[in-house]
Amino acid sequence: MSETVILTPAVVDLLEKSVDAARALVTASTSTKNAALEAVARDLRAHSASIVEANGRDLAAGRENGLTDGLLDRLTLSEARIDSLADAVLDIVALADPVGESVRGSALPNGIRIEQVRVPLGVVGVIYEARPNVTVDLAALALKSGNAVVLRGGSAAENTNRVLVDVIQGAIESVGLPRAAVETVDAFGRDGARQLMQARGYVDVLIPRGSAGLIAAVVDESTVPVIETGAGVVHMFLDESAPLDWAVDLVHNAKVQRPSVCNALETLLVHSASADALLPPVLAKLAESGVTIHADERTRALHPAAVAVTDDDFATEHMSLDISVAVVDSLDEALAHIRRYSTKHTESIITNDLANAERFLNEVDAAAVMVNASTRFTDGGEFGFGAEVGISTQKLHARGPMGLTELTSTKWLVRGSGQSRG
Repeated sequence: MSETVILTPAVVDLLEKSVDAARALVTASTSTKNAALEAVARDLRAHSASIVEANGRDLAAGRENGLTDGLLDRLTLSEARIDSLADAVLDIVALADPVGESVRGSALPNGIRIEQVRVPLGVVGVIYEARPNVTVDLAALALKSGNAVVLRGGSAAENTNRVLVDVIQGAIESVGLPRAAVETVDAFGRDGARQLMQARGYVDVLIPRGSAGLIAAVVDESTVPVIETGAGVVHMFLDESAPLDWAVDLVHNAKVQRPSVCNALETLLVHSASADALLPPVLAKLAESGVTIHADERTRALHPAAVAVTDDDFATEHMSLDISVAVVDSLDEALAHIRRYSTKHTESIITNDLANAERFLNEVDAAAVMVNASTRFTDGGEFGFGAEVGISTQKLHARGPMGLTELTSTKWLVRGSGQSRG
C-alpha cells in the first residue's frame, strides 16, 4: 500500500491552475492550438543555444554521477536534435484534431439522438527521467489533444527542462492560451513526484516513462490512474527460412542504430536449422560495431568471442551495446522463450514461411508484433503520430505507440425533444 502524501499548498496551487487551464483548452479551437504549436516550434529553434547550454550542464553532472551511456544519450539535446523536436511539433500541427470527433451515434425509436464524441482526458501527469525530448513531445501532444500537462522530468535533466518549460510556456501564452497548460513540479524534487502520484482529483491520468523500476514505483505508489509505458526486452527470431541478408541487416539495425531506446533489440533467437549459416555473419557484423554478445553454449560454439549468457541477461533491457543470443529448435521453443521473458513491447520474426509468420503474429502477446522488419519501427513518429506519449504495454485504453487519440476519452451527447422514459 502506498504511503499517504499530503499535498503542500504550493503544489495544490499549481495543480488548481492546471485544472483551470484544462478547462480553457477544452474550448480552444483547432486553429488556436495549432498556432500555439507553431509558436513552440519557432521558439525552440530561437532558444536552441540556451537549451544546449543548459543541457551541457546536465550532461556534465550526469557524467560525474555515473549515468550510463544509454541514459547520457537520452539526456543529450544537440542543436540538430532540437531542430528535429521542432519538426515533430510541426508534424502534430498537420494531424487531425481528435477533440469532438464522432466515434459512433444513432437515433433511438423515440427520437432521442445519441452520439459518442472524443474529449480530452483533462490534466495529464507525466513522470520521466533523463529524457528532455519527452518534455517537448508531451507538451505538444497534450496541447493538440486539449489537455493540460504536469511534468516531473527528474533531477538528471533539471537544467534542460527548466529552460524548455519556460520556452514552451512563453510560446503558448503568446497566442492567448494559459501558461499553466504546461506545468512542472521539478522545483519540488522527489517530493513533487510523490505529490503528483497522490494528486487524485486534480490529475486525471499519470504516465510514467523510463526504467522498469520507475514504472513499477509509479504503479505501486500512485492513487491516480496510470497508463503503463513498459520497458522493452525486445526479441527477434530468425527461423529456418530467414534470408541471410535480411537477418544481418535487420538484427544490426535493431540493435545498433540507437541502443539506448526501448524498441532496440535485446535478445536474438535463432532456429538451430539455420544457426550455422546465419549466426557467424550476423554476430560478426554486431561485433564490428562494438556489441558485446551474451550467448548460450550452442551460439558460443559458432562465435567463441561471446560471453556466457545468464537468465538475468535474458530478462534485462540492456539499453547499451549488449545483446543476448540463444539457439532454439523450433518456433514453439522461440514462442515459449518470448512468453517467459517478454515485457510485451515489441517482438519480430524474420522468415520466408507464411505459416510461421501468421503463427507469430497471432500467438505473440505484445503491443507490436512484426514480420520481416526492424523493431526500431515501434515509434509514434514512424507510425505517423508526429510524436508519441510513450509505448503502452498494458491492455486498457491504449496499447502500443500513443498519439493524440490515446490522450482522449469519450463522452455521450444525448439530444432530446421532451422525451420521458416510460
